[in-house]
Amino acid sequence: MRDLKSNISPVASIAPAVLTATATGNAVDLLGFNSALVSILTGAIAGAGDFSPKLEESDDGTAFAAVATDDLIGTLPASLVAASSYEVGYRGHKRFIRPVITRNSGTSIAAVAAIIRGNPANMPT
Repeated sequence: MRDLKSNISPVASIAPAVLTATATGNAVDLLGFNSALVSILTGAIAGAGDFSPKLEESDDGTAFAAVATDDLIGTLPASLVAASSYEVGYRGHKRFIRPVITRNSGTSIAAVAAIIRGNPANMPT
């Protein structure tokens, strides 16, 4: 199929919210998909909020570790900026991934993180 909708399956891992502490996203199962993209969107930052994103992976959905730089397509910033969009591809081989937005200092940031699963084994999604 040529349409994109039938070839992707987005999942909100960190729901849209004003984050005042570290937010660990829900684990997203990549079984049946051959690609994944993490998308982080930010809104306003209050109180000089300093938040940093990372991606974690797991074989079992329980024990997570940081994704190696070689398994990312692109890079995530050291600190998130207000009203911005960040995307990074995942080419690792673990079954589960999740984003983490860590509060380093300051008050808050409005943010959301989604995992877009692509290239499904069975279409349409």
